[in-house]
Amino acid sequence: MAVTVQARSAGFDEWLQSINAACGRFRATTLGPAFSGAMQAYHTHALRLSIVDAAQTRLYRTRRDVAQSNGGYFFTVFQLRGSALMEQGERQACLSAGDMTLIDAGRPSNFLFQHDSQQISLLLPRHYLESPARRGKVQCAARLDAGNALVRFSHQLVCGYINGPTLGAEESEATLNALASLLHPLLVGGEATGEEGERGFNQALRFIDRHIQSESLRPEWVAEEIGMSLRTLYRLFARHGLVVAQYIKQRRLELCAQALRHAPAWQKLSHLSDDWGFRDHSHFSTAFKTHFGISPSEYRKRYQ
Repeated sequence: MAVTVQARSAGFDEWLQSINAACGRFRATTLGPAFSGAMQAYHTHALRLSIVDAAQTRLYRTRRDVAQSNGGYFFTVFQLRGSALMEQGERQACLSAGDMTLIDAGRPSNFLFQHDSQQISLLLPRHYLESPARRGKVQCAARLDAGNALVRFSHQLVCGYINGPTLGAEESEATLNALASLLHPLLVGGEATGEEGERGFNQALRFIDRHIQSESLRPEWVAEEIGMSLRTLYRLFARHGLVVAQYIKQRRLELCAQALRHAPAWQKLSHLSDDWGFRDHSHFSTAFKTHFGISPSEYRKRYQ
């Protein structure tokens, strides 16, 4: 087993450099004068993991950082001591000792370590969970409870690797396969129903409102960021008599009309429509008239 001890009782910059060397590019800020950090990295054939100690710091990854790193795996996080808040998209997992979560290395993420925290971060290549034999949308930033038997077995498997004899290449592959088999039933959610479905629907509405001015807002982005399959997103909206793409368009038009009622006379309609995600002014005018029965300019005159 190859063991690299990095940043033991390190200063902040040294600690962050060790994180980047083992896990890909991250950024970090301290949350107070009491920062502390340490790290041990383990690497044997296909198995790569780190034991990370952190206190009074925020560790995060932007879209630019993701683009500069290898996003072909998941961070499989095992909380050993203390607590941590792991966020990705619209989801967040508050971890206590024994809990687990999964974070997609190919998407932005945010981690908060307020107090003394120790966790294992194992790099699980994406194909172990996303193979054709393992169907379903993997749920990231969902807390997997320490009391679950599969979570306990996963902890034992990983800790056994750290404390046990050196594994060969085939044994390393077998360990990752076993871990994926244990976690897959916990990470792949079925169709959301009842209260869970309603929470997912409300999450989607909040995400759409926050990003309504983005030209990139599409159903695929909404589903990815709130951690559900596109099919589930469509079904949640259908229960409310809505179609996702049409809802986004109508919501933009409603907010644009609200802005029109208060816009000064000198503001160009093309600038206003552009602010709300309509890059084609002709398309905007047609859509607005279809929805409200009058053109945008006539609508504005009514409120001047």
